[in-house]
Amino acid sequence: MALPLEEIKKLIIESIPDATVEIKDLMGDNNHYSAKIKSKLFNNLNKIEQHKLVYKSLKGKMGNELHALSITTEGK
Repeated sequence: MALPLEEIKKLIIESIPDATVEIKDLMGDNNHYSAKIKSKLFNNLNKIEQHKLVYKSLKGKMGNELHALSITTEGK
């Protein structure tokens, strides 16, 4: 079962409340997305730590309901 774009955004914002989230459905199939996320929480974290925060916010859905997500992160 695919994960809707709005559900991905909701999960990220629940875990990273100040996040600005832009998500695009790359294939039109609700399975392949790109996400650009900005948050103050990313300040002073390296890219790996930033991406770990995003993956944690998805609560195990990555690789299950969510097939592919390309992530771009940056601090505010």
